[in-house]
Amino acid sequence: MSLILLLTQQMCLYLVIVYLLSKTPLFKLFTETSKRLPHKVYIYLIFSGFCIMATYFGEQTTGAIANTRAMGAVLGGLLGGPVTGFFVGLTGGLHRYSLGGFTDVACAISTTLEGLTAGLVHLYLKRNDKSELIYHPMQVFLVTFCAEVMQMLIILLVAKPFDQSLALVKEIAPPMLLVNALGAAMFMSMIRDQKTMFDKLSSSFSAKALKIAERSVGLLSKGFDQQSSSQVAKIVIEETQVGAVAITDNEKLLAFIGIGDDHHLPGTPISSQITLDAISQNKVMFADGVDIPYACSLSNKCPLGSSLVIPLRSNNEVIGTIKLYEPKNKLFLNINRTLGEGIARLLSNQILYGRFEQQQNLLVQAELKLLQAQVNPHFLFNALNTISAIIKREPKMAKMLLQQLSQFLRINLKRSSELVTLKDELEHIDAYLTIEKARFIDKLTVNIDISDELANYRMPAFTLQPLIENAVKHGTSHLIEAGVINVSAQIDGDDLLLMVTDNAGLYQPSETTEGLGMNIVHKRIQAQFGQQYGVSVECEADKLTQVQVRLPLEE
Repeated sequence: MSLILLLTQQMCLYLVIVYLLSKTPLFKLFTETSKRLPHKVYIYLIFSGFCIMATYFGEQTTGAIANTRAMGAVLGGLLGGPVTGFFVGLTGGLHRYSLGGFTDVACAISTTLEGLTAGLVHLYLKRNDKSELIYHPMQVFLVTFCAEVMQMLIILLVAKPFDQSLALVKEIAPPMLLVNALGAAMFMSMIRDQKTMFDKLSSSFSAKALKIAERSVGLLSKGFDQQSSSQVAKIVIEETQVGAVAITDNEKLLAFIGIGDDHHLPGTPISSQITLDAISQNKVMFADGVDIPYACSLSNKCPLGSSLVIPLRSNNEVIGTIKLYEPKNKLFLNINRTLGEGIARLLSNQILYGRFEQQQNLLVQAELKLLQAQVNPHFLFNALNTISAIIKREPKMAKMLLQQLSQFLRINLKRSSELVTLKDELEHIDAYLTIEKARFIDKLTVNIDISDELANYRMPAFTLQPLIENAVKHGTSHLIEAGVINVSAQIDGDDLLLMVTDNAGLYQPSETTEGLGMNIVHKRIQAQFGQQYGVSVECEADKLTQVQVRLPLEE
């Protein structure tokens, strides 16, 4: 019982040391399963030190030393891998051998094998994608318990005389099995708690990602080129503090900011195989410089030691990559890996939005051209016939109509997809109506009742003209009596309401191209301002058809 208490005191001392160590940045290295040589050396030094301390603080008993040395050997192997575990165990074993005693050889062998065995467990779990089990306290308890059983067997096999070694094992086995296994499990539990907390800190990448989003919004949506990529890369490296950031398209390097910018030059073709693989395979590629080797393809003196390459996608098509680098003397943290993937999604969405916006602009332009081309051939034919009919009888009137027709066509050809004022829109339809009134003489009356106060409110070009043309073509032109079209506008809350009303009442909903002009007006308004705006139609058969256009108030 006294031996258990002594070993428990020793274990508690280690846990206090571990707690103090957990307050330093170096403790974070214990939470990473993939380490470069400097980190393996660090683990070797820490846990070799634990092995030596355990031997010094051990309890002398019948020519041997009861201690918690196994904790250091097993933890060194689990955290550092086979090679590190072997050297931790070897160091602890040689130190124990130097102190002599009839179990010196047995303890040297068993301590070395404990570190190696734990390292092999580390290797097995990593190769089977079970790295998280390395940090599981129960797993550590079982590994340490088995390692101590192995030590007791080696003492029985190697230490002489056998009677003395058997008596020793009977005395020290229960306390050493229990305390070492429990201590290692508690040690790893503290590491796991720190790892959990550190992984939770990775949620801070959300804040960083939002900051990057805030600073880079709109940059790539304007174009995926060297200028915008360079601006984005500068923002990313400032927010993530990685060694370097690069952005490529599928062929060349668009931007490179950070360590190694003397030989990674924008505009040069992609030479890195890992980048080409990320593009061709459409997946994240990570070369940590340890498990997966990394070497700069441009210079053997490049200080960069690891690379994370994330594809940039547009509709599942790879259009480039963003690459984060760390120098050879710095660990690539999980938070940066997670953040990198989040940044890639953010930038991909920006590029996708930019392409969508370009396509929307092209669509608007195409629809505008369609509206411009929708000047009814019958309207032109009828206009020319009207002019021809009156050219001899009323040459001045014919000249005026030709000028109005010329002005109408000129406005049609020159109008862009930008917003125009209501005043501009009314001037456009005035030329159209002048010709139509001349054609129908006294059979068409158009009343425009719009206050001058509304003249400066803005709307998409070609909003009213297609609606008035529809009212004439599909409405009043079919009447025997005179046709009347009323055009009015009013403010309705925060909206501008335009109304085109005819006295024909002949509107028939149709999915054919007959109502194409009105449909395009409706879709353009909704695309520009939202679903709550657009065109609606009310019809009382043989009495009236009223087309309403709802727009936001924009001056």
